[in-house]
Amino acid sequence: MEFGLDVLTLMFLVAVTAGCIDAIAGGGGLLVIPALLSLGLPPAAALATSKLQSSGGSLAASVFFLRKGLVDVRTITPAVIACFVGSLCGGCLLLSIDSSFLKAIIPGLLLVIAGYFLLAPNIGKLDSRPRVSMATFAGSAALPLGFYDGFFGPGTGSFLAIAFVLLLGFNLTKATAHAKLLNLTSNIAALIYFMAFGTIFWTVGLVMLAGQLIGGAIGARLVLRSGQRLIRAAIVLMSCAMSIKLLLA
Repeated sequence: MEFGLDVLTLMFLVAVTAGCIDAIAGGGGLLVIPALLSLGLPPAAALATSKLQSSGGSLAASVFFLRKGLVDVRTITPAVIACFVGSLCGGCLLLSIDSSFLKAIIPGLLLVIAGYFLLAPNIGKLDSRPRVSMATFAGSAALPLGFYDGFFGPGTGSFLAIAFVLLLGFNLTKATAHAKLLNLTSNIAALIYFMAFGTIFWTVGLVMLAGQLIGGAIGARLVLRSGQRLIRAAIVLMSCAMSIKLLLA
């Protein structure tokens, strides 16, 4: 499948925007997946190519947050490993069964997240006491959310952020930074599987990866500059948008 310069330029701009959104709150797939499908890519190939390009945005954001000291890699290692394993299993299952049944469940969960942030204005404002250990978090949150991201994906960033806030007591900025590292992990794991067993459209995927690197870097800087207020607003908006998109799909 050949793509002209005009199409690749448009997809690059879509990726920049999606990367910025993903770094702040997640939900960039709302733009990316429909854009890839509009090019005539089969659904499975669109998801596989999306994982390639989204890895750029999550990498740029993660590197920025790591350089700023917002993420303690040693502490979060059990969650990273669990997320990787979960995503690898999710990617394997994606190519075996239909994931459409999740469309009936995920919109409601996303609306619950949006409502929670609207009705609890102080949630994630400051660090609080963790409710579980990192090992427990790895098994109860990172593993299943990694699986979900490899298998289906929409809203993973929001689910991870709220898990860090509610279970480990992280403030919202810190939670978002750690969520991006787990997002990067799950993207890479799913990408490895898709490279081996799926179909990736490399030309458009690599062009979009470059756009995601730029967008992810911009979004990460906005998170650090505007903090909790921006993240809260973005999560509410993107959770509602993803719910509506899934319900209408």
